Amino acid sequence: MPQVLCFGEILWDLLPGGRFLGGAPFNVAYHLVRNGCAAQLVSSVGLDDAGDEALARAVTAGVATSALGRHFRLPTGTAAVRLDEAGQARFEIHQPVAWDDIAVDAVLNQPPPAAVVFGTVALRSPVNRGALGRLLDAFPKAWVVCDLNLRPPFDDLALLAPFIRRAHLLKLNADEARRLCRRPQIDTDWRGMAAELSASYPDAAICLTLGGEGAGLRAGSLWCQVEAPSIIVRDTIGAGDAFTAALVAGRLRYPELAWSRLLRAACALGGFVASRDGAQPDYGDFRLAW
Repeated sequence: MPQVLCFGEILWDLLPGGRFLGGAPFNVAYHLVRNGCAAQLVSSVGLDDAGDEALARAVTAGVATSALGRHFRLPTGTAAVRLDEAGQARFEIHQPVAWDDIAVDAVLNQPPPAAVVFGTVALRSPVNRGALGRLLDAFPKAWVVCDLNLRPPFDDLALLAPFIRRAHLLKLNADEARRLCRRPQIDTDWRGMAAELSASYPDAAICLTLGGEGAGLRAGSLWCQVEAPSIIVRDTIGAGDAFTAALVAGRLRYPELAWSRLLRAACALGGFVASRDGAQPDYGDFRLAW
């Protein structure tokens, strides 16, 4: 079973309808476990009731928590979330919180993982930038996945660039692709943007998530694009994280499969999550067809 380290935030999303556990790395870990991988969350929660519950929920979800620290001073992370009429989420991510100070010492002596997945919100903290650098240095043979998450004000590209360059898979959405390529908001030349990003990050496959238009991926000179499944959107929280998890799980478990097939599976899982409430819905009878 492939082992995956997921580095970054775990937090409570505060929605009008209640409090829901989230954070992109935790969401990815949740879906990796449900798709045949062993996921370990490298993060931190506070010594508070919210931290107790987050830890218990992670254990119940099957996510390994030996690298989920308890911070003696900072509280468990929270984010205020607003949903628009289309189910799109807007976040106000509070700081400073426990996951701004992630310790990785306990992880560095473990057997090497197959992959390391990280988002970029947690890199708002200089402590975490140093910790992630140490983690990547410790496991030079791991497949590194960067799930770009440019949420103002935690979107300083100058700080993020050294970590993006270390990725073997860079996943980003349409707006993020336009920003990195300095394209206008109306531009839909996904293939051209992927080629431009591939030239800037030659060690990485470039994956663009395009919402209702599906997703595209460039690996070397190959470009493939697939359509999104037809769904009724409930909310989009965690859908991109589920997409990431499916793409990572598929690549690790079935390296012989074409990228286009893995993209279809990733779109299917992202669509399933967007059609349900919350970032970690019960799968019920849902299964990915690889």
